[in-house]
Amino acid sequence: MARAARVADIVSSKFGNDVEIDLIPSSGGVFEVTIDGETLFSKKETGRFPDQDEIDGILNTIASKK
Repeated sequence: MARAARVADIVSSKFGNDVEIDLIPSSGGVFEVTIDGETLFSKKETGRFPDQDEIDGILNTIASKK
């Protein structure tokens, strides 16, 4: 959950109160990023955590939808 918390901190510092972040503890290391019902990244589907370029892409997608 440490990596998920780090990504949540990055998103929060960039967008402040403009986004809602829910970290939900679970077993199996599921990590998903969704906005308005659209999945931007799913560790469950890819089998891995996003790399920095993917995190940047997620942030850009969030910014473009705001």
